[in-house]
Order: sequence, then C-alpha cells, then structure tokens
Amino acid sequence: MGKFFKGFLFGVISTLGAITGALYTFHKVVVEPVEEQENRAEENRRRAHRKQHAAQNG
Repeated sequence: MGKFFKGFLFGVISTLGAITGALYTFHKVVVEPVEEQENRAEENRRRAHRKQHAAQNG
C-alpha cells in the first residue's frame, strides 16, 4: 500500500501543477493583453477629456 499511496500522491501533485501552469499561461496570454488594451483605451479617453477641457479654457 505504500507504493500505491506514493504514486497516487505524486499523480495528484503533478496534476495540480499542470493545471496551475495552464491557468497561469492562460492568464498571461489571454487575460493580461486584454486588460492592458482596456487600460490604454481608458488612458486615451482621460487624455482626450483633459485636452477637450483645456482647449475650451484657452
């Protein structure tokens, strides 16, 4: 039973590691670029808004 338990434990740990790696990769490849694009768009909106108000004060 000792070998079975060690093998089972190793399999569970390996599976969890693979799942964690896949989720981390998904986050880096899919989620972060979308968030960066949204942040850039929001920053551009803020700049345009400031420029619009500055032009009216000039």
